[in-house]
Amino acid sequence: MTITGRAVALRGEDIDTDRIMPARFLRAVSFDGLEAHVFEDDRLAGAAAGDRHPFDDPARAGASVLLVNRNFGCGSSREHAPQALARWGVRAIVGESFAEIFFSNATALGVPCVAVGPGDAQALMSEVERDPAATVSVDLEAMIVRAGGCEAACRMPPAARRAFLAGTWDATALLTADLDAVRAAAARLPYIAGFPAPRG
Repeated sequence: MTITGRAVALRGEDIDTDRIMPARFLRAVSFDGLEAHVFEDDRLAGAAAGDRHPFDDPARAGASVLLVNRNFGCGSSREHAPQALARWGVRAIVGESFAEIFFSNATALGVPCVAVGPGDAQALMSEVERDPAATVSVDLEAMIVRAGGCEAACRMPPAARRAFLAGTWDATALLTADLDAVRAAAARLPYIAGFPAPRG
C-alpha cells in the first residue's frame, strides 16, 4: 500500500487536537463540513498577523500528505480532529511522533500515521516547502517515505501496519461484514440475551 500525493508541511511540536479542531465545532451532530474549520483559530490568528497558514496556501490545495513534528494530536481524544483532516483531503500523516489516541482514531479512519526521525522530518518539510509540486509517497510495504530527492525510513506499530496492508483497518466494516455471525455470538452471551436484536 502506497499513498502518493502533494504535501503540506505544518511545523511545530505538540500541536493538540484543540488547535486542529477548536472545541466550539464539536457540537455538530455529524462530521460533515468539519474540514472547513480545521486549524480555524490558527488560520485566523495567522491572517491577523499577516501570515498565511499552510492550510490557506493555494499551492497546497489538494495536498493529501501532511508532514508534522513531535507529539502531533496530543490533548483531548476528540475524533473530530482526524475526521476534519481526512475530510480536508489528508490521506497519510508523516511526523516525528503522534499522540496515542490521535494515532488510533486516525487509523480507524484509514489514515496511516508513520513516524520518521527529526532530521528526516526536517528534510521532508524543506523539500515540499521548496517545491509545492513535489510528490510525496508513503510506502507501507517498504516503510519508506520519499519526497523529491529525499528518502526516509519510517515506522509504525506492526499491528497497524498489518491492518493497512491487509485492508482490515476498518473494524466496524469487519464486524458488520458477517452480521449473522455477530447475532449468533450475541445470542449465546448471557449478559446480552433478552435484549432486542440489533437492527440492520
